[in-house]
Amino acid sequence: MMKKLLLALISIGVTLPAVAQNKIDDRLGNSAEVLKQILARPDGIPQNLLDKSVCVLVFPAVKKVGIGLGVTYGRGVIVCRSGTDMTGPWSAPAMYKLDVGSLGLQLGSSSTDYVLLVETKTGAQKVLSGKLKLGADATAVAGPTGAKAVAANDPNVDILTYSRPKGGLFAGASIGSASMDTDTDANKSVYGKDITATEIVREGGVTITPAGKALDNILRKASPTRSQTAN
Repeated sequence: MMKKLLLALISIGVTLPAVAQNKIDDRLGNSAEVLKQILARPDGIPQNLLDKSVCVLVFPAVKKVGIGLGVTYGRGVIVCRSGTDMTGPWSAPAMYKLDVGSLGLQLGSSSTDYVLLVETKTGAQKVLSGKLKLGADATAVAGPTGAKAVAANDPNVDILTYSRPKGGLFAGASIGSASMDTDTDANKSVYGKDITATEIVREGGVTITPAGKALDNILRKASPTRSQTAN
């Protein structure tokens, strides 16, 4: 009996880390697929704004659940351009969390993909410094699509936000007072050590894992270098 119990505990100990790693690999794969689909749309993210961006965050299938006061939460990734001036190749991805407390009445659940463009180096520093609240710690506005791109070319705007509800249309969208923070446990699982988001995306202390290659390839193809006219 004790032998069976010991074997069961060993099996659980081996299985749980593998399950966690599979979830993170899925997160990376889903983030890449969401970004690929959105960038392929003619009415998607304007090229000049993507080229201006210093970091990109993708949160696939963010869940809104609740009866009464709903809660929105999700897990995603951030990648940033390398180099002192943030004009170089894209970094390895760091795992991030998104939390939005919904004040409206909710019934049931829904799923929405979010893409956030960090347009300024100051904004990138704020995002990477730790827990950040949009609107309070960094300026964030709904991003324009297509021909409306010029409307958002404001040097005072740190972050542009976009959303795609499941079964809905892609568009710029305000996500109110959402908060973002590093997913510390997930980063440790990916890179095998305690490591900060800044160390991952700014200091080049890690290599891109096989699961992160798809996201890297998409961004390198879509926007290999940062616009020289960017702030």
